[in-house]
Amino acid sequence: MTFSHDAMHHLRQVPGLRVLPGAELRHHTRFRLGGPCWFLADAETPEAFQQAYITLAAAGIPWTSIGAGTNLIVNDAGYPGAILRYSASRILVPGTNIFVDAGAELNALVDTANAHALAGLESMAGIPGWVGAAIYGNAGAYGQSIHQRVESVRFFDGRELRQWSKAECGFRYRHSRFKEHKEYQILSATLQLEPGDAAALQAVSQKIRATRDAKFPPSMACAGSIFKNFLYKDLPDRARAAVPPAKVIEGKVPAGWFLEEVGAKGLQVGGIKVADYHANLIYNTGHGTTADLLALIAELKTRAWHQFNLSIEEEVQYLGFDTATSHA
Repeated sequence: MTFSHDAMHHLRQVPGLRVLPGAELRHHTRFRLGGPCWFLADAETPEAFQQAYITLAAAGIPWTSIGAGTNLIVNDAGYPGAILRYSASRILVPGTNIFVDAGAELNALVDTANAHALAGLESMAGIPGWVGAAIYGNAGAYGQSIHQRVESVRFFDGRELRQWSKAECGFRYRHSRFKEHKEYQILSATLQLEPGDAAALQAVSQKIRATRDAKFPPSMACAGSIFKNFLYKDLPDRARAAVPPAKVIEGKVPAGWFLEEVGAKGLQVGGIKVADYHANLIYNTGHGTTADLLALIAELKTRAWHQFNLSIEEEVQYLGFDTATSHA
């Protein structure tokens, strides 16, 4: 497969589509890692996204769709194809419902809900990234997950615009049905919230945001927690027996506890390091590579397996490592 200048030229003529040739993906991920793609195209309307999809499919160009790149590990060699982003970012508040585009910042959604005295998202303050990605991965924190508030999700399946109810989205812990259909592009969602007190909601969000920013400073080149936490009931016997009761919170055990036990804090490979104060935080010190990051992740997974018979699973998504799975 080779680069198509004709396809890129055609895309540049599509209203609502901005095209950046040879985009370095390290500039579009929070880890600040990753090589170039053929071009990056930002679609600002459903029609622009559909037209981009049709053009790329007709030209046989491999492509994938990403969000803000806050939870993405990109190959040092980049991605041999096109990157599409759906960047529409409207947030509309009719009553206790909120209509939100997939390209809206999750923090902007939380702040809007709080300002309109709508409860249900306030504990998700400080989580970086776009709403579409939050729905895709069922993001959440401090007892709240976005699936609890989803009423419906509108998406493009490669042929037509469709809508799923919350039940059809197949949500579970850090998962949605969209992960099983990576060719589907989330466009927007309708959320159902509850009346609350604006000042109280804002106070909750401010406290959580301060806590999160202390752990994961916005300027830090990281993806937040790198590994998923565990449901206590699903742990293997050896791991379950090792966990102190105080570490079981709402039926979950932090992956960071296991990582701390295996000596993760401060561990470093090249320019990638585990924070000294948080065993589930890996960051780029400024001169790291994706190869360094993969080596460090592999070492942590090996240690957890040997000590606890535990398979730890990343929350992050990977890009550019298997070109056979386009649209990821």
